[in-house]
Order: sequence, then C-alpha cells, then structure tokens
Amino acid sequence: MFKKIVEDLLQKALNERQDLFLIDFSLSGDNVIKIVIDGDNGVLVEDCMFISRAIEHNVDREEHDFSLEVLSSGATTPLVLPRQYNKHIGRNLEVKTLDHQNLEGELTEVNDDGVVLSWKAREPKPVGKGKVTVAKQANVAFDNIKEAKVKIKF
Repeated sequence: MFKKIVEDLLQKALNERQDLFLIDFSLSGDNVIKIVIDGDNGVLVEDCMFISRAIEHNVDREEHDFSLEVLSSGATTPLVLPRQYNKHIGRNLEVKTLDHQNLEGELTEVNDDGVVLSWKAREPKPVGKGKVTVAKQANVAFDNIKEAKVKIKF
C-alpha cells in the first residue's frame, strides 16, 4: 500500500519532468525510501529536491513514518539504461561484454541497438618493420553489455 503510494507520486513527478528518469527505487521494511535518478542533461541538486518534495509533501507523516533519500547516478556508477548513453557521446567508456571482451574507447554513436566505440591502436606494419597507428571501431549491442562505465580523465 505505502509502496504503491510512493511509486505513484514518483511516477507523477517524473511525468512532469520528462528529462529525468528512474535508475533505481527501493523501499526497505522500515520505510527507508531510496531513489536514484539520472537526467538527459545531468542531474542538479534542485532536481533531487523536486523529486523529494513531490513525495514528502504528498504523504501524510501521521499515517506513514519514513525516511527518504534521492540521489543522482554518480559519475563512476555503471550505465544501466540505453537512455543514459546519449549524454556521454565524446567521452571514453570502459565496456565489459557478456562474451568476455573488455573494450575501452570514445563513445562516438548511440543507436537503437547499441553503441559504437572508437579508439586508436598501435599494430605491426603489414609490410616491413615497425608499427603503425590504426583507427579501430566496435559496435556493441545493448544486450551484450555486462557493464559500462565512463572513464574520468584528470
């Protein structure tokens, strides 16, 4: 009952803010609510406050005792929804696939089926001694991604 009330309020708030979307929602037995959101343009503290208020201001504290935590998906948190990839075009991703490949490259494209990573590699020359820099590319389907993280550069 309480979970349904919170879910409905959360969905109403997300319908109001189409740029925000849900990554994770949990409600523990002692009414600790944890909501993780992301946004097409990132998430500001004000966005977390908007979601928090949409729930807090519409639940009767006399009837339900609860604590609420609204967080944004962190920079080092793995990407879990296809929608999260678009805002990371141009950044480096580290992708682990279900077929045991580890890829790292620039996210150059996101389409309905998956992502395209691009990188440069040093390979032996086809003829003669030495190495040559070669442009590489990999298409990775969303359903083959085990884990994808943005690589932060300092």
